[in-house]
Amino acid sequence: MTSLADLRVIDAATLFAGPSAAMMLGDFGADVIKIEHPRRGDPSRGHGASVDGVGLWWKTLARNKRTAAVDLSRTEGQEILRRLAERSDVLIENFRPGTLERWNLAPEDLLELNPRLIVARMTGFGQFGPMAKQPGFGTLAEAMSGFAAMTGQPDGPPTLPPLALADGIAGLAMSYAIMVALRARERSGRGQVIDLAIIEPILGILGPQMTAYKALGVVPRRTGNRSSSNAPRNTYRTRDGRWLAISTSAQPVAERVVTLVGRPDLVEQPWFASGSGRVQHVDELDEAVASWIAERDADEVIARFEEAQAAVAPIYDVSDIAEDPQYAALETFVEVPDEELGSVTLQNVLFRLSDTPGEIRWPGRRLGRDTDEVLAELDYTGEAIAALREEGVIA
Repeated sequence: MTSLADLRVIDAATLFAGPSAAMMLGDFGADVIKIEHPRRGDPSRGHGASVDGVGLWWKTLARNKRTAAVDLSRTEGQEILRRLAERSDVLIENFRPGTLERWNLAPEDLLELNPRLIVARMTGFGQFGPMAKQPGFGTLAEAMSGFAAMTGQPDGPPTLPPLALADGIAGLAMSYAIMVALRARERSGRGQVIDLAIIEPILGILGPQMTAYKALGVVPRRTGNRSSSNAPRNTYRTRDGRWLAISTSAQPVAERVVTLVGRPDLVEQPWFASGSGRVQHVDELDEAVASWIAERDADEVIARFEEAQAAVAPIYDVSDIAEDPQYAALETFVEVPDEELGSVTLQNVLFRLSDTPGEIRWPGRRLGRDTDEVLAELDYTGEAIAALREEGVIA
């Protein structure tokens, strides 16, 4: 048995943040119905690498979802969504504020049809405020959150991540928000509306920057791979040309590292007793660590660090990840049969539950692959489904 097998989720969102939240619910058994435009599909189908025109990002993002192609701008499409909402637990959407209302699908109307429904609204800037109706993407959240301003080399430009970071964080936050709302429904019997702005969750992982700014006027600056909270923390190149990362967030680990690299005298310095103190002497600490590592091959460095119970890891690219025994032991990646490609390798569910583990039942499917099945469950006859397809309402 999977944890969420009794839930039905409508994924009417596009691209990454909302669909990521739906994906995580589907990983643990929820019946997720992906609603796409019958001619355009979800834009994520065309993102990233593809095989014979079949997008690989889509295979992950839409896994465990049934796909129904419905034009929600049409009256008949809106009726389909209303019928779905009557029989579902969660609706996830990321249209600009006012769009659902314009389509006669306002949350209050859907909640009147189904008082137990959770309407999860995810937009760039939230449902109100001066920027609410502007188009919002994760890149804008990465810029406005302070992430880009504090990322990069000290003498370089602000740096954006090469991935959908803010969207991924918002997807995790939304999946949590939905579970909180479902837990509240167990007590009250009522659904509710979730308003999540993508610009907000990423702020939470950046630490107490606003707290420090209000209290001390501190504005974070770019430090490259160094940390503003502790030292030494950086990437270091070995004699055989490999890169390693070390962390000394814990005081005992910092002491072990400098002792290992031949500078036990540093431990006796008054400033060494705190992360903030060590940051003030980061150049000296980095020089000690970097010079020691540069004189040794990576395997020796890793072995010595592990022997000293100090934190070290090699800098991997995906080819290294594919060969790593720890990922293999965790079964982090699984081979999943696929109707279009034969099989695809996907990252497994994010965590392991001892009694109700999740699983990937299938990768992302073809556009409209399950439209007929979904509409039949809503009591549409074969003739009605054929008529809707003829009129271009569904695919």
